Amino acid sequence: MAHVVVEVGENEIESVITRRSADELKLKQGDSVLVVIKSTEVMIQK
Repeated sequence: MAHVVVEVGENEIESVITRRSADELKLKQGDSVLVVIKSTEVMIQK
């Protein structure tokens, strides 16, 4: 599992995603990402 924190202005959105998903997205600190929030889950797209 990977803990992802996305800064949105002065706020932070936190999510836990699978390590595989984080690796496939090649996420690294400072990347710009799109956050989609649904009532039951949060998806992160790069």
